[in-house]
Amino acid sequence: MNTFGRNFRCTTFGESHGLAVGVVIDGCPPGVPLAEADIQPYLDRRRPGKSPLESARMEPDRVEILSGVFEGRTTGAPIALLVRNQDVRSEDYDTLRDLFRPGHADYTWQAKYGLRDHRGGGRSSGRETLARVAAGAVALRCLAPYGISIRGRVIEIHGATEPEAMEAEIRAALKAGDSVGGIVEVIASGCPAGLGDPVFGKLDAAIAGAMMGIGAVKGVEIGEGFGAARLLGSEMNDPIDADGFLSNHAGGILGGISTGEDIVVRLAVKPTPSIRKIQRTVDTTGREREISVGGRHDPCIAPRIVPVAECMMALVIIDAMLEQAKYRGWEVR
Repeated sequence: MNTFGRNFRCTTFGESHGLAVGVVIDGCPPGVPLAEADIQPYLDRRRPGKSPLESARMEPDRVEILSGVFEGRTTGAPIALLVRNQDVRSEDYDTLRDLFRPGHADYTWQAKYGLRDHRGGGRSSGRETLARVAAGAVALRCLAPYGISIRGRVIEIHGATEPEAMEAEIRAALKAGDSVGGIVEVIASGCPAGLGDPVFGKLDAAIAGAMMGIGAVKGVEIGEGFGAARLLGSEMNDPIDADGFLSNHAGGILGGISTGEDIVVRLAVKPTPSIRKIQRTVDTTGREREISVGGRHDPCIAPRIVPVAECMMALVIIDAMLEQAKYRGWEVR
């Protein structure tokens, strides 16, 4: 599926080596102040080529608002956002036309559709995430008047937790023609209690689904997460007094509904699958081959996933806010 959300619906389009990547947002409330300058900083954080430890693809990633905004405010009509691809080198992938890259969606895409775009993975490329970031930036603009903020950070790279050690792990992997993964934490502050629905509309389920929808994410935990399995009930429960919760082991969500505390989410990000090291694979005829992936790739995806994860959180929160407005009769502006 290419559409995310029930109330704030985002449909992304475009391929890694196509003409452009973009998103159409339907359901954004009218009257929200919005300009390209509100969106661009998030795309700048996500874009490649900012350091030697990132993909060398030099994309300016300048966003264009094509519709849905008049005189600096949203109109309630669909908002179309476009980012044109400029630094495309499709010839880097010519040798991979008939090879399945280990760790990529090449094999599964071929199994599902009977064909695939070998140029950087097409729709399965991480470049698709810039459309999510653009949409999430609009969502963050909608949430700002309510005092809701979302911040993310890398907390671990290949087991290292100190900034210098994290960078050393990435440099070592790059030198070896390999890659490393990491853990990203995202925190949403200021969310009111009551967001999310019980049973099949749980807020934590929506967040987990949004985060798992980011290509390189292989695990999600909320609050104590997997650590909860090693605690006693008396340790895991968050006591309450007249002033509110005394701890936040639940990560801001109970029974699928927000508590008003910070919503704390952590993502396990796998190592970049495109590596220079020789790996075993097969071609489209089933013949066994060896592969070394060249081109321009991040030795670690985790740092560039931070703004993507922030924006996916924003999309879930704004969707839940708009859903709650149906019950409580208030307006999201």
